[in-house]
Amino acid sequence: MNTAVSVLFYIKRSKVNNDGICPIYVRVTVQSKRFEFSSNKFVNPEKWSNEGSKVKGNNEETRSINSHLEYLKSKVSEAEKKLYKKDIIITSENLKNEIFDLHDNQRMLIPIFKDHNNKIKELVGKEYAPGTLERYNTSLKHTVEFLEWKYKVSDIDINKIDHAFVTDYEFYLRSVRNCANNTAVKYLKNFNKIIKICISNGWIDKDPFANYKSKIREVERDYLTQEEVQDIYSKVFATERLNQVKDIFVFSCFTGLAYIDVKNLTVSNISMGIDGGKWIFTHRQKTETASRIPLLPIPEELILKYANHPQCINEDKLLPVLSNQKMNSYLKEIADVCGIKKDLTFHIARHTFATTVTLTNGVPIESVSKMLGHKNIRTTQHYAKILDKKVSEDMMILRNKMLNCNNYKIINKTN
Repeated sequence: MNTAVSVLFYIKRSKVNNDGICPIYVRVTVQSKRFEFSSNKFVNPEKWSNEGSKVKGNNEETRSINSHLEYLKSKVSEAEKKLYKKDIIITSENLKNEIFDLHDNQRMLIPIFKDHNNKIKELVGKEYAPGTLERYNTSLKHTVEFLEWKYKVSDIDINKIDHAFVTDYEFYLRSVRNCANNTAVKYLKNFNKIIKICISNGWIDKDPFANYKSKIREVERDYLTQEEVQDIYSKVFATERLNQVKDIFVFSCFTGLAYIDVKNLTVSNISMGIDGGKWIFTHRQKTETASRIPLLPIPEELILKYANHPQCINEDKLLPVLSNQKMNSYLKEIADVCGIKKDLTFHIARHTFATTVTLTNGVPIESVSKMLGHKNIRTTQHYAKILDKKVSEDMMILRNKMLNCNNYKIINKTN
């Protein structure tokens, strides 16, 4: 250690109190630059030795004060050694930060979370959907409220986030926030992304999620039967707006496109397919995966119906799609009029396409997966699990084949 570091103790006479007692200060000098701090000890000026930088005398109080001053001096020396071992230049600023643990690498959770959300906000419409930003903002809100609930603080050092923090956060979401299993798991997944950012930047060494396990529970998804789709399709409503919502919903039932993907469709998304018929060529906004869907007669008919609609012309859209909130509100009314007891939402159309329109009618699951734009066929297989009717029909065909085949005929034996 070639850098000269000096430590001087002195009394600050300008801060003498009513009893004539002065505080003892510590002055640390590094290369002519210095900083000072209080020793939190006090002494009568008459008992202070400027030459020895200590209290004069040999009583118990004097020994206690001088011992504390020696401790502070050793603390400065230890900080100097730590900087040397870390290969950090010894300056007055670095030494002060080391003594008082004021490192620049101390990072708080909430600013990191907010920075992440601000970046997503800038990329909404480019890489992220508005719903993604909304979910992360809600996740941030829950995190802030959890910190207040558990620790009575507004923020926390990321190095203090451990496995117990994660499990307590999960308990908070399930109990205080009353979140269902899948909702709690999704919020923790959002929070885990922030932790991964911290790990990737080298801000924390250990992953608090390392031994944490959670599992999304499969939810039975509603879909419409062929009869229910037919009831909606053939129903003529009194208002143009309900008929419009009905048509766009039915369009999704026969294409499998999610709300945002239907809303984003333009005439340029319709092109000639490999079979010479019209296909939809698009990318799912949620996963950015390609989706190529041959047009069935009903959606092709609906495209022609709205070709000259003012909204389609003015906004360069294939169909006049309302906001998701309005669509779902009108769909509740449509369900009531048609006598459908299911909680009808626009997303049910996508499930209906996967089940009633395609899988039930013998379309291979690989083809359905590709049209839905699924990245993994296991996602599509969830729809196949609920098709008891299709299983029954397939087994009935097999049963009839076996009954008509000599090799499988049952031989009745009589006693």
